[in-house]
Amino acid sequence: MSDVQEASNHLLQVNLHENQMSVQVTESDPRSESEHLRVTIGATVPTGFEQTAADEVREKLRSPCKISKDRGKIYFDISVESLAQVHCLRSVDNLFVVVQELKGYQFKETKEEVLKDLEELAGKLPWSDPLKVWKINTSFKKKKTKRKKINQNSSKEKIDNGHGDKRDERDVKKEVTNNALDSCILDYYENPAIKEGISTLVGDELASCKDETDPEVLKFRVTCNRAGEKHCFSSNEAARDFGGAVQDYFKWKADMTNFDVEVLLNIHDNEIIVGIALTEESLHRRNITHFGPTTLRSTLAYGMLRLCAPQPTDIIVDPMCGTGAIPIEGATEWSNCFHVAGDNNPLAVNRAANNISSLLTKSQIKEGKPSWGLPIDAIQWDICNLPLRTGSVDIIVTDMPFGKRMGSKKRNWNLYPACLWEMSRVCRPGTGRAALLTQDKKCFTKALSGMGHVWQKVHTVWVNIGGLHAAVYLLKRTLQAFVHPSEQDKEELLGNAKNEDD
Repeated sequence: MSDVQEASNHLLQVNLHENQMSVQVTESDPRSESEHLRVTIGATVPTGFEQTAADEVREKLRSPCKISKDRGKIYFDISVESLAQVHCLRSVDNLFVVVQELKGYQFKETKEEVLKDLEELAGKLPWSDPLKVWKINTSFKKKKTKRKKINQNSSKEKIDNGHGDKRDERDVKKEVTNNALDSCILDYYENPAIKEGISTLVGDELASCKDETDPEVLKFRVTCNRAGEKHCFSSNEAARDFGGAVQDYFKWKADMTNFDVEVLLNIHDNEIIVGIALTEESLHRRNITHFGPTTLRSTLAYGMLRLCAPQPTDIIVDPMCGTGAIPIEGATEWSNCFHVAGDNNPLAVNRAANNISSLLTKSQIKEGKPSWGLPIDAIQWDICNLPLRTGSVDIIVTDMPFGKRMGSKKRNWNLYPACLWEMSRVCRPGTGRAALLTQDKKCFTKALSGMGHVWQKVHTVWVNIGGLHAAVYLLKRTLQAFVHPSEQDKEELLGNAKNEDD
């Protein structure tokens, strides 16, 4: 019997036992209702990579996706049993379920009238389905935390179960059911056949939403994100008044720090979108445990890798890896490629190695057995003299020094042309490609202008990195074979770049 069938049977046994103890009420099957419950999910993504995120949604969820006019956001419709799969998307930072989208909203001329309209709006919104989705999402997170604790203490539990006191049979059944179903939830992305088990769990949650007669008083806060210059009110004023109306409507308790529900009020020019947050912290923190001074977000690393369209057996190198965010993300998503993380700083290489080790340990805990490892390695090297064969690398993806926290603008004028030259040597002619992130656009453009015979610029993605206007340059390696330059040519190349800086 498969794990899915076993989990479903355990769940059915528990449900039958509980149904015998309760009064049966004639109503529609909640599982059937879950299959028809569709909601709109909003996601924040790295600015500039909206199209990349939309492509991932269409590919993995097979759902149409709309890119918002407000940069850094996308929207897509899903059936509620696909909620666990949404959390497996690699390109999204934060998720929320849309309560309602109001296009062409006409704001009144005075602040008092606008705020009064926002108060009245709170009582007119269709809260029911989004709150059901929020509750199901919360149950997923609780089960995930519980499963993590169970896995970490599995050996201790085995000893206790062998020699400890007997537990109530019903509690044992519930624990087995929760563990099996939670495994199904977390593995939904890898095994879509588990959809039936997920649908059953969703049906139970919907039923509990209906049967709840004495609901717990929830704590909440309202967060307003506003963009536009024609508003006569501030974000804090909108959040305050709208939040007060939400409190009156639901009788919830306001709490700015220790809250259960976060209501989002997104205002962009004359468009209002009200939502409920589904993530407590950004999903980009998924891989890194040892941070450096300029750790790249995992979601941005995924977007850069996806631009290069990795193919099976590709060799992917990050020659300035820092904490290893890019190669670790690559090894997680493109495990049929081999990833090399390198840096000239021994501290950075050590952080990358520790992050790789942490990810491997996490993978072993999830699988409950020793892992064969990850297709990744870390090494200390000189970026201008890589210990790699000429034409041996398929893809280069790296976050180059901005000259702010790391390095300096002056050093970049020597570093950038030397890096691009060495990258052109190791990258495979004709098929090799590179995605390079930098905020020092002037220096990079100058360095690239002298290498048109080996690098062709395909595309530029403009991104925002901590308030800095940066760019990801997608390059393609030309068919021109690499020719080792003489020392005179090298000096001339670096001298021209340095003179440009002067």
